[in-house]
Amino acid sequence: MKRIAILLTLFAFVFLCTARAQENIPFTGAKATLDSYKALYVLNNGDEKKINGTLRNIQNALEDPRLKGKLQIELIVFGDGVKVYEKTGPFEAKLKDLQQKGVILGMCENTLRERKIDKRALFPFISYVPSGNGEIIIRHYEGWAIVHP
Repeated sequence: MKRIAILLTLFAFVFLCTARAQENIPFTGAKATLDSYKALYVLNNGDEKKINGTLRNIQNALEDPRLKGKLQIELIVFGDGVKVYEKTGPFEAKLKDLQQKGVILGMCENTLRERKIDKRALFPFISYVPSGNGEIIIRHYEGWAIVHP
């Protein structure tokens, strides 16, 4: 019984010391230990606030010092998200800036066909994929992080 009490006391002491040591270590986030990272941002919402938030999230990822020079990003758009690529919308400058930084800007051709949207109504600098969902599936199995802000 005495041995059990001593062992329990010793265990409690070690646990408290470990807990205190961990309290003094500041959390700095995950370390970017890989040579490269790939992220697919998914946008299927036409709300201007949601679109701006998604574009800002992409910009923030590009500026993360842990990921500088290691990050490849694609923005895949389908459904109501098509608004981000419409020439009549306010997003041209932000999109061009992201593209200058290497972001792939992809649009789902299924959305265009189903909604009868002519490609000439969209910015000429975007790329097209047969389907947004197909792009998500393929990128997932290629190991890309799928981000749906």
